[in-house]
Amino acid sequence: MRAWLYLIAAAVAGGVVTTPGILVFLFFGGTTEDALLASLATLMLAAGLAVVTMKDIIRCGLAMIVCFLSLAGIYAVLGATMVAATQVLVYIGAISVLILFAIMLTQDKIAPSRLVFQTQALPAAVAAIILAVLVGVATLGTDWHEVGHRMKVGTEALARVLFDQYVLPFEVVSVLLLAAVVGGVFIAKREDPSEGEI
Repeated sequence: MRAWLYLIAAAVAGGVVTTPGILVFLFFGGTTEDALLASLATLMLAAGLAVVTMKDIIRCGLAMIVCFLSLAGIYAVLGATMVAATQVLVYIGAISVLILFAIMLTQDKIAPSRLVFQTQALPAAVAAIILAVLVGVATLGTDWHEVGHRMKVGTEALARVLFDQYVLPFEVVSVLLLAAVVGGVFIAKREDPSEGEI
């Protein structure tokens, strides 16, 4: 019975994600790339809502990975293949996995498995609405020049610039991230001196 519920939920989620793409393609005269872009944007928004609404922190992390993956797909559709590959390698392959490992290492086994900071939902919703209004005003107030065709980023030229001129900043950032992770795990695992006293 539970498997059927999961299948029904997956079918409904797939329909919600693909509906904007089908509408763009059939009724608004868009191309297949426009339909794919609308579907990926819907998937990203749905995954983002799942991150901030679900109570299980592990599932929130997995929804965050889906959000990052859909954003990488948007970059790929728009022609920025290098940015899409960087999104997958850095945000999905490194940061998301790092967050999940940090949760698994630092979470106490006797602690509740559900999040305890859901009381911040109302201020977060107000901040999100204000941010959405600001982004909408900035978008409507900007003069977007029409481009006849999508620009493709030269991956080889961009890679040469990144790995020839900016190797040292990448290594410095990686060392800083490693130090932050080691420090976070050390602070989380440090025993309270008062616990040893009788």
